[in-house]
Amino acid sequence: MKSRKNNRPDSRNNLRAYGVVLLSSLLLLSVVERVHAQREATRTKTNVSQPESAAPPLSTASSPELTSADVSAFVDGIVPLEIERGDIAGAVVVVVKDGKILFSRGYGYSDAEKKRPVSPEETQFRVGSVSKLFTWTSVMQLQEQGKIDLDHDVNDYIDFHIPATFARPITMRNLMTHTPGFEEVIKDLFGSGAPFMSLHDYITTHLPRQIYPPGTVPAYSNYGATLAGYIVQRISGRPFDDYVAENIFKPLEMAHSSFDQPLPEPLKDTMSKGYILASGGAKPFEIVIAAPAGSLASSGNDMAHFMIAHLQNGQYASARILRPETARLMHTRQFSMDPSVPGICLGFYEEDRNGHRVFGHAGDTEQFHTDLHLMADQNLGFFVSYNSLGRDDLNAGTARTALWHKFLDRYYPYTPPAAETLASAKDDARVVSGSYVSSRRSQTTLFDILSLLSEATVASPKNDGIIVIDQAKDLNGQPIRWREISPLRYRNENDQEEILFKRAADGHFDVLGIFPVFISQSVSGATNKKLLLPLILCSLGIILLAVLLWPIGGLLRKYYKKSLTFDSRTRRLRLLVRLICVLDLLFVLALVVIGSKVSNDIGALNSHLDPLIHLAQVIGLIGAIGALIAIYYAIRVWSTGEKSFVFRVFDILVAVACTIFAWVLFFTHLLNFNLHY
Repeated sequence: MKSRKNNRPDSRNNLRAYGVVLLSSLLLLSVVERVHAQREATRTKTNVSQPESAAPPLSTASSPELTSADVSAFVDGIVPLEIERGDIAGAVVVVVKDGKILFSRGYGYSDAEKKRPVSPEETQFRVGSVSKLFTWTSVMQLQEQGKIDLDHDVNDYIDFHIPATFARPITMRNLMTHTPGFEEVIKDLFGSGAPFMSLHDYITTHLPRQIYPPGTVPAYSNYGATLAGYIVQRISGRPFDDYVAENIFKPLEMAHSSFDQPLPEPLKDTMSKGYILASGGAKPFEIVIAAPAGSLASSGNDMAHFMIAHLQNGQYASARILRPETARLMHTRQFSMDPSVPGICLGFYEEDRNGHRVFGHAGDTEQFHTDLHLMADQNLGFFVSYNSLGRDDLNAGTARTALWHKFLDRYYPYTPPAAETLASAKDDARVVSGSYVSSRRSQTTLFDILSLLSEATVASPKNDGIIVIDQAKDLNGQPIRWREISPLRYRNENDQEEILFKRAADGHFDVLGIFPVFISQSVSGATNKKLLLPLILCSLGIILLAVLLWPIGGLLRKYYKKSLTFDSRTRRLRLLVRLICVLDLLFVLALVVIGSKVSNDIGALNSHLDPLIHLAQVIGLIGAIGALIAIYYAIRVWSTGEKSFVFRVFDILVAVACTIFAWVLFFTHLLNFNLHY
């Protein structure tokens, strides 16, 4: 089904149950937005009204008045406890209403060691993918000047060529709705420090393959946003950072905001430190090489100015960054897989909560975790950012979702309409049960294995029509129970979340409503982890057993003064088969080493890691080819009868295990020597 990624289906926890050695490769999933999908799995809903109208709340329950004093008491009662229990260093929360800052406060520390408090006016937080909203706003400024056509082939705006994988060209509208069809790329997304590659070098050397026709399937793309930023740079004739500073930060009086990396000298002293755990010490300043997709550092009050400008259709105080019609276009739904589920605007994406249409964006780096929500019908904006990931069970992704939901429940109470369980619920549950993979994935690179390992499972454990999705957890950490309320539409029994299963033209099911910028797609056959993972486990178990029995057998023969009765050729083949098994295990060990290098430093996924990856692939390739020797050896021993029946059967099992393992390496592209991932 964030992350990164929030949302996050925690694939690593799922795989521990299998005990597979290959799970170490899953550590590579610690990418930007590492809590993104777990948080979003409990956040975005279906039944969204059309962009300019919102369904009225069904609840008439009285609610506290939305005042500065009440919001202060409310947020003060939640956030300090969140950061203390979650081992989070600090946070900032800002609420804007009717063109003014209603509430703005910092919590905890921007520097835990020096006990420096968070200031909403000055302290900068890295806002991750919320940075994209500034990139998209820049695009729309150039669009209203007639310099960018949203439906024009982007190849005409760049100095290199994107190959035409499909008949449709990629347009700026595709980039802004995350529908260019790109697969996921994570190499060089983060850097460990300056110097690092230029925007031009990144864009031209990290072009992903298209796996969907443009405009058909949402698949969240950091590369797409970075490409848009590069187009802004080329069209404007100014470095991207300078363009945003002059055309957005300056008119909006955002004096504590910058895309620059490292930060300008005046801002370095007010930049918050970043943490995984507050108790674990500060981490180095993160360099986002795909800068337009996520490098912004900004204070809470600066982000308030940006929210006010968009809520007022481009106007802040006496400054205007967008014409009203341009801003309204930017806030209007442009793409959705179904009219009844949240869609994607021009950069913003929708959610439906408490009877209101909300549009906004989330953002995550390794250390900082942010949400921005705009409720246009109430002229309300909500911004929250944490400077630490926090504990697994009380992380920032869960905290920000809980805070936002509780805020809405307090000031905009809502009761979803009653719905009876359908008579067809049991049959429908069986129909939709199975494995699902995210549309946001690496499909042709060596990281294709992660798509397999992170598959979600939909099931009806009690066969009562209630389904659960193993990776969709409620805020209490328990799997959400989904009840069917209309054909193939399910609602969280304990909340208002809804999801829709929609059959695609080729017969597979898409799961919609979890997060508008990607969907989940049903898989079957060889791509189903329920089939493939047991095969991997069994083959590795047999290969490991063969390697362990090799020295043990030698010691036993020496003890009992027995010797092998094979001819010299069979002896050599037997030795080669055992060496092939050793190579297969060395390949797995290499994956463990690679995983350990990047588990806590996503910046390690760069060209410096290429030699180690290539070494592992060479070992894996030799082992895969060696499966032919294992097959030949098993046939030879069986036909000559040189061993007992039990040992001949075991040699066949070893040959089958080596063959399966080799097939997995090729099938999942682990032996793809093109290190463009």
